[in-house]
Amino acid sequence: MENIDEIETLLDDTEQDQKNKMIEGSFWLTMGNFLSRFLGALYIIPWYAWMGTSANEANALFGMGYNVYALFLLISTSGIPVAVAKEVAKYNTLGDKNLSYKLVRQMSGFMLILGAVASIAMYLLSPTLAHMSGGGDSLIPVMRSLSYAVFIFPAMSVIRGFFQGNNNLKPFAISQLAEQLIRVIWMLLTAFIIMKLGSGDYVKAVIQSTTAAFIGMLASIAVLFYYLVKTGDLTRIINPGPAKRSINSKELLVNTVIQAVPFIILGSAIQIFKVIDQFTFSNVMSRIGNFTSSDLLTFFSYFSGNPDKLTMILVAVAVSVSGVGIPLITENFVNGNTKATANLISDNLLLYFAFMIPAVTGLSILALPAYTIFYNRPDNLALNLFVFAVIQSFILGLYMMITPMMQSLRRSRLAVRYFFYIVLLKLAIQLPAIYLFESYGPMISTTLAFSVACYFYMKKLHQITDFDINLLLRRLAGILTFTIIMALVTALVFTLLRLFISPNGKFRSLILVLLAGGSGFVSYLFLILKTHYIDLLLGERGTRLRKKLGL
Repeated sequence: MENIDEIETLLDDTEQDQKNKMIEGSFWLTMGNFLSRFLGALYIIPWYAWMGTSANEANALFGMGYNVYALFLLISTSGIPVAVAKEVAKYNTLGDKNLSYKLVRQMSGFMLILGAVASIAMYLLSPTLAHMSGGGDSLIPVMRSLSYAVFIFPAMSVIRGFFQGNNNLKPFAISQLAEQLIRVIWMLLTAFIIMKLGSGDYVKAVIQSTTAAFIGMLASIAVLFYYLVKTGDLTRIINPGPAKRSINSKELLVNTVIQAVPFIILGSAIQIFKVIDQFTFSNVMSRIGNFTSSDLLTFFSYFSGNPDKLTMILVAVAVSVSGVGIPLITENFVNGNTKATANLISDNLLLYFAFMIPAVTGLSILALPAYTIFYNRPDNLALNLFVFAVIQSFILGLYMMITPMMQSLRRSRLAVRYFFYIVLLKLAIQLPAIYLFESYGPMISTTLAFSVACYFYMKKLHQITDFDINLLLRRLAGILTFTIIMALVTALVFTLLRLFISPNGKFRSLILVLLAGGSGFVSYLFLILKTHYIDLLLGERGTRLRKKLGL
């Protein structure tokens, strides 16, 4: 009996250690993702102002270019960081690190070739894609400027996957931050020179803003190579040494690519839906109303370009949380530890709900001043579409979180099949939705399709792992209660402040968001600390923080 007790204690300690590793990794990746996305949103304040009367059209061109660019990136790289992380974690668990190094070396070379092919394809297809989008000739150079970044990103993603597979998320996070920082500096510098000191041609300014993606990636690569040299891994990747298992390099490469294909398909979901919106919206709207090209670009910016800068911050956090847990979920599932796998899934879902529910609620309440800070005071259509996009981000983030879990549980084919069903659903209702609801149409069809997908994915996750859904729902009830209290505090403070401060300008809106949003955040933080929910979310770190604050 003593041996059984010792084994159970050891298993519990191992599981807690895994949870702590997941939380530590989640911290670095979430912070890196959040800060890089926040910088990507912050630049819009001066950038949008410098574009003057063409601001919405400029942001629409920028968004259209990035939608196609992001799809090319996802097709050529999506799943590679997670797939490489998954394989690296597996071989490390089996005690064969040299095979991990060999994998990274082979994949890096292959991805350089794939990046070149994708880059050339995007450059050559830019005229066709630009006219299909309704962006005209102005969109062609915007898309072509983004094709250069497509060349180098795939190989870089392999290195990021290597660090993730080793549960060393710090280099991953810092490389993201460096990429975004240098990108934003280039964007703002060139936009100011062109719009304020030069010709004032907003199309040229947009072209330089998209070229900044390539410049930022150079900075990211420099950071990753610094850490490879610092850890000594670069030498091992170049000369990995003999592996314990004999495996054909070509077979190793093919197997990893096969592993990545489902990630590519499922990871491209949001981008595929955005491209569907881009290719259908202008074409349908031009047939049902007397709208100019400028009107259509403005409407597109209202429901896609403008909200994305803020809502994608929330979705990025969800992707970070889900990505960190994948190697650990895979490791436990491969080892047959069903209990630990179920607990990790439950912990991941709780972390997601604890962040996303209050964030979506708070941003919806403060939508007017938040939008005004980044753009200008919105009309009713722009504001309503923004609130819709914020609420929709909860569904999008949940999808991006649970699909990698399905793949970790060896249910990739099923996940891909479900995805094709929701694409068909999106296509079936897209045109009628635009015809009936105009600018709301694309968002309605997307929300409905992803909601159906999340329902089926969650149901299947529960069937496979039998995670304690009742326990999760009880904890979720606590999160919802705290969120309702937070929402009441935020709304009350916001209402009182509006008696004295009107959200007409950026500075006044910032004051409203800081005071009202800050009040809501403090109330929510106090509640999760006082009720010890912080212990469930952050483990030992949460406990230490709570005790340090005397709660």
